[in-house]
Amino acid sequence: QVQLEESGGGLVQAGGSLRLSCTASGRTFRSSAMGWFRQAPGREREFVASIGRNGVNTDYADSVKGRFTISRDKAKNTVYLQMISLKPEDTAVYYCAADYSLASARVGARVANEYDDWGQGTQVTVSS
Repeated sequence: QVQLEESGGGLVQAGGSLRLSCTASGRTFRSSAMGWFRQAPGREREFVASIGRNGVNTDYADSVKGRFTISRDKAKNTVYLQMISLKPEDTAVYYCAADYSLASARVGARVANEYDDWGQGTQVTVSS
């Protein structure tokens, strides 16, 4: 099992930027594809981005494509989500998650229940 801890959330004005970090400890970080999800009040948790075990293949939700970038640093056991041109509709709690399945190894999954371990989340609030 991997313990995941997110950081980097906060309050930012529309058009601003934030970088979220998710640091992993425990089970081998390299064995997992990683994903970022978010959940706004009254809404279901939704896929944001994912990255494969090799750190090369990535996938993004259409709503964030071109604005968000996912990356991972295996030496630091950390996955990042760089967010630019933030919009009020990006306001949510952001979660990182680890997926150990071989089927998802290349790029990670878009479905939340495919992930095995989750962090506690970090709040991102974008003001208009």
